[in-house]
Amino acid sequence: MEEIRAGNIQALQNSRKSSGKGPAFLSEEQTATAHRIHRELPGYQETPLVRLDQMAKRLGVRAVCVKDESRRFGLNAFKGLGGLYALTGVVCRALGLNLENVRFSDLQKGELREKVCQMVFVTATDGNHGKGIAWAAGQLGCKAHVYMPVGSSPLRAQAIRDVGKAEVQILETGYDDTVRYAAKMAKEHGWFLVQDTSWDGYEEIPAWIVQGYTTMVEEACRQMEEEQLIPTHVLVQAGVGAMAGGVTGYLVNRMEENRPVFGVVEPARMACIYQSAKVDDGAPHEAVGQGPTMMAGLNCGEPCTVTWPILRDFADWYFKCPDEVSAYGMRLLAAPDGTDPKVVSGESGAVTIGLLNQIAGAPEFEEIRQRMGLNETSVVLCFNTEGDTDPDHYRKVVYEGQKGK
Repeated sequence: MEEIRAGNIQALQNSRKSSGKGPAFLSEEQTATAHRIHRELPGYQETPLVRLDQMAKRLGVRAVCVKDESRRFGLNAFKGLGGLYALTGVVCRALGLNLENVRFSDLQKGELREKVCQMVFVTATDGNHGKGIAWAAGQLGCKAHVYMPVGSSPLRAQAIRDVGKAEVQILETGYDDTVRYAAKMAKEHGWFLVQDTSWDGYEEIPAWIVQGYTTMVEEACRQMEEEQLIPTHVLVQAGVGAMAGGVTGYLVNRMEENRPVFGVVEPARMACIYQSAKVDDGAPHEAVGQGPTMMAGLNCGEPCTVTWPILRDFADWYFKCPDEVSAYGMRLLAAPDGTDPKVVSGESGAVTIGLLNQIAGAPEFEEIRQRMGLNETSVVLCFNTEGDTDPDHYRKVVYEGQKGK
């Protein structure tokens, strides 16, 4: 892997990218059940695909599109997609039901509901995943326990309590140790662990979560087709890499003959995907030089083993960004160019837009820009994975100019 440093960004270009087929579990056929279950929910609506035409003109590309997941299920983030589908899978497995035929509404009625509501779920989270699990469990009348790592925002914790029947506790440990604690509590109490990262022996449920995330990608593909656009570049933010791997794997399968350039974006102080790519031995590795980042949803030190092979084999670029890149993206979306629509984007949601504007807009990134093929024909797709999930901090960044944690 060749490392490039430009401005405040570190980048790796993947020299071993595969041209083979994508993972079978992220094929259009195998993700269709997740999409169906989501569409059948009474509160389901497609989230908007926002075109930022004035930004695109300023950056010298054909189009910039942002899939705005801050509108998803009233949760202000995309994580409910994975949480709901995984909970449905866990319940079906426990009760001997066929996931391919069941509707989520079936689990909310009669004898099935009586059985389901006895189940207790547990997870660890930086905020949005736990909120999705608490919400999905609440839809089934179930109790959930949600553990958060040290430094988590009390506002995020309260938001989780508000959407379901969850008991929320902020621990004195980092994210990865909080995951281990949640797994320990599940084993001791007979609870059902629903975690968005994986390890040996715990891969089926994370795979369901990843499949659930692909609903937003499937929507984005159809919405772009309606605009007569095909993405040439896709930038995805990564914590453990579950969402990034889901997006990448699904698009590799769907766009097999015309794959876009994929860029994986992480916080500089918590970049486990970047570090794994840099070591270049094919295995996942823990982030080095770990430290605080305001991108709470990406504050993860160990890769998801389900999706790391996807990002290893199919990502074109890996990026490490300081907090100021995310802050830049938040302000760009909050105060857009000309007639472009405003997008409310939180710390983890805006980092890809911040990075794009640096790469495409600043002279010191010319080498990266040329290697990525960013030019007047480029159509760039980003995902706003969260809105202002920490309203106080959002105001400090957007209105008071704070640049990081």
